[in-house]
Amino acid sequence: MNYLNLIQWPAMLSTVLAAWLVASTSKQKRCWGFWIFLISNVLWVIWGFYTQAYALILLQFCLAALNIRGVYKNEPKEDNSKQ
Repeated sequence: MNYLNLIQWPAMLSTVLAAWLVASTSKQKRCWGFWIFLISNVLWVIWGFYTQAYALILLQFCLAALNIRGVYKNEPKEDNSKQ
């Protein structure tokens, strides 16, 4: 049995968990969700190379960019009016 074929399962589970967390009203949970999404992106890319699913790989790079944006946007804004 090829163990790379099994990587799709933790990729799927981490994607579902990340989506659950990103939907939270808690900033901390949303931040964790974006980081877990990034982990799932890596897992999907590994599996995509194994299965030669190049559209999936490109999709994961695009989604990773959105997840990095999500981490950045989730950070608290500095309020310059208090300085």
